[in-house]
Amino acid sequence: MTDATPFTWGPFLRDWSGEWSDSLSDDETYAREDETARRDRWLGFPAATEERIAALEERLGRRMPPSYREFLAVSDGWRHAGGFITLLAGTAEARWHNDASGLAALFEEYLDDDPTPEELRDVAIWRRGLQLDVESDAMSVVLDPGDVDENGEWAVYTWASWRAEPPSRFPDFATFMRDMHREFHRLRARPADGEPEFVNATTRRLDAQVEEARLWALGGDRERAERALDEAKGYGRPRADGLSDQIRRLLGQTDLTYQDLAIDLRYAVDLLPPLVADYARHRHRDDSGLKYSLRGATDDVMASAHALLQQVRSGSYRYTAAGPFGEAVERARESARWGDTDGAWRTMMDALPLWQPLGPDHLAPLGWVADPLLGPLLTPERGRALLSTPRGGQPGGPRTDDADRADPEGLSWLADPAAPGDHTSYRFVLVEGVEPWDLPGRLADEEGAALDEPMTSFEAHSRWLRGRQEFSSFDDRALVAVGRAGARWSFAFDGDRPRLAPQRFVSPAAAACADARAVVVWGGLRDQHGGPFFHLSVARGGAELYAFTYADGEVRRTGPIPPDLDPDRFFPSQEGPAGTEAAISTERALLEAVADEFGVHLPRHAITWGRLHTFTTRSWIRPPQDGETFTVTRFEWGPN
Repeated sequence: MTDATPFTWGPFLRDWSGEWSDSLSDDETYAREDETARRDRWLGFPAATEERIAALEERLGRRMPPSYREFLAVSDGWRHAGGFITLLAGTAEARWHNDASGLAALFEEYLDDDPTPEELRDVAIWRRGLQLDVESDAMSVVLDPGDVDENGEWAVYTWASWRAEPPSRFPDFATFMRDMHREFHRLRARPADGEPEFVNATTRRLDAQVEEARLWALGGDRERAERALDEAKGYGRPRADGLSDQIRRLLGQTDLTYQDLAIDLRYAVDLLPPLVADYARHRHRDDSGLKYSLRGATDDVMASAHALLQQVRSGSYRYTAAGPFGEAVERARESARWGDTDGAWRTMMDALPLWQPLGPDHLAPLGWVADPLLGPLLTPERGRALLSTPRGGQPGGPRTDDADRADPEGLSWLADPAAPGDHTSYRFVLVEGVEPWDLPGRLADEEGAALDEPMTSFEAHSRWLRGRQEFSSFDDRALVAVGRAGARWSFAFDGDRPRLAPQRFVSPAAAACADARAVVVWGGLRDQHGGPFFHLSVARGGAELYAFTYADGEVRRTGPIPPDLDPDRFFPSQEGPAGTEAAISTERALLEAVADEFGVHLPRHAITWGRLHTFTTRSWIRPPQDGETFTVTRFEWGPN
């Protein structure tokens, strides 16, 4: 009775009829036809003879498609196909639709001047189709002789106005009837009060399959579990959606419900946060709509959900878990906080086999995806790696493949035009022997300057701009994200496409370093708002060691530059790189040389998708000199 069962019409229709009969309540009164069908345990009619089928084909002028023909030879029509078709046509009732419903005209009204083939088809099927619905709840069903496969099967199309969607297509009549059987099951999977429990061979088979899928999922066989759960979901089996949604969320899908598990007190601590976080992503939604997403929740659960919503919106939610996995989560958060998202992911994955579910319907840790620091760790590859790792007491170890690394080595990713962020210009400071939280004291003007809370790049820049009222052409303070750039190195990065002014630029390298080294890079060989430029300066102990700047078609240098960083290697002619490809190649070579010389890297994933601490540096250009003019723009922000 499921898709895994070899299909023949007789057993399929008899089993369906028996399931329908057993689903009826003894306390209800039914129409005479339904009472007869219930007593006989048969929703169909006597089989059509070959002569009757041939007469139908002669009347219609077409040979019927194979699966509909085979159906008629078992039952000449059908009652209660799914939940909304009371009577399905047999040989006596099947007729050409000829737009009797007016649907062709209706769909034609909505065609524009350049309709798609699908839109034209949605008009034509009602004119050329064979109508199969005899009695229904505003449900139209046609076999389409204009949509025929290599086996001679006609596609089936259904449409109901109350579904507010285009016609649904089924490749043949047998597939349509299987879907109607699934619909019948879905509508009875949760009986109302007073109705008999809906249990039969199909439900027992699928419920056992759901339990098997749960164990396959915990054991790391994600694809096998998905296939089993998808089939059970089609029949509306309890548990299937809740288990499947957990898998789907880790594969990147959002706005899931977890089928009441999120409002179950056993699981709410882990499943409510991702549900609320997905809700919060839609900025147009107010708090009142959350109750609709959590239908059936108790007052206590709703109170928790609203508290979570405020935490998610403010960035203060912190995921916690019990046991060794929870300890690993804390270490992972600290790594992610300073940009080491790859290290954070490895920490969590190493501890994942020790994670324990909160109950029998809990497949994987999920609350962390709502954590502002841990959530950005998730990628499709990492979701698959997590789901492929045995956990919850199942045998086996981590199977992460290449999912550990979301970050490329070094710095050259900044030259990749396909990289997220498209950094056509950027600047950063690398400081040796200094922790990231010490950088404000070396690069900011204000005494006691401190780091802001971790934010995404968009959040940080939005907040920074809202807090400013004055902008000067002689003020080039940078909002920088900070983190670790390798062994004993920290970084401060500005990727907001800054533009270099060579005549006024003052490198922060000397001010940033003490006993160790500081490196400043300002790249813009692909800058779209002026000529290409590139700057490198290196300092130690408060003094600049060497520097060079390429701008305006020439290179200016100071100090003894190491051979591997000599600008003559990268700018052999004064004209510089010609064309986009040459600029990318030169920029990549420069960044690779800097990375090799100092053993540093910048974490692409954290800078692009993660949340990092930020602060505002002192200006990167000198103050105006006597006689120099400059512009100051002031803004007055309104109350809204």
